[in-house]
Amino acid sequence: MSISDFSGKTIAIDFETATEARASACSIGLAFIENGRVVRIEERLIRPPDNRYSPFNIAIHGIRPEHTAHAPDFADVMAEFAGEFEGARMIAHNASFDFSVLRACLDLVGLEYPELSYLCSVKLAQRHWPDLGSHRLNVLAAHLGLTFAHHNAAEDARICAEACLAMAVEAEALDCFDLALKLGLNVGRLNRRGYEPCSFARKPRRVASLQA
Repeated sequence: MSISDFSGKTIAIDFETATEARASACSIGLAFIENGRVVRIEERLIRPPDNRYSPFNIAIHGIRPEHTAHAPDFADVMAEFAGEFEGARMIAHNASFDFSVLRACLDLVGLEYPELSYLCSVKLAQRHWPDLGSHRLNVLAAHLGLTFAHHNAAEDARICAEACLAMAVEAEALDCFDLALKLGLNVGRLNRRGYEPCSFARKPRRVASLQA
């Protein structure tokens, strides 16, 4: 089954942070899915609070203070994408991290949470590809024969999106959110009052066919 007829929009999101603090986003990557394919990729550098970085985080993603010294702050970047986040359906690889970064950054600058729903692609992959030794993003990319620059926010968002699309096609799901229903995954939600995490709900349906 093809998912190319699905007309909804889903956004894969990835953050890189400057320090151990969740409110220190220094880069955001977005991959927009429409009609069963990635149609747009965006990346923005973000100036973190005081433009402070830890050596550990720099070693992971390679972003340094000089790269973000003149970058917009989180509030300005959020203003650019706020209209697309509101009411969106989103996915992230290890969503508990990325959406905690989003919440922490919004809290820091005093902005309301957007109303959106989201999925964790790690949890989807754990259910759909249970025999993989790991469900890290680079492992999923290798499994699908995809190459990418790991820990680049835009590239990570793209691979997250492509992995979810591949899983949906293999499972004959209408889209990533229909895939979550098949796999017994509760959709996470962010709203003005707080959030509900994406979580396992039950054993997936048709386990044998998904593992074949």
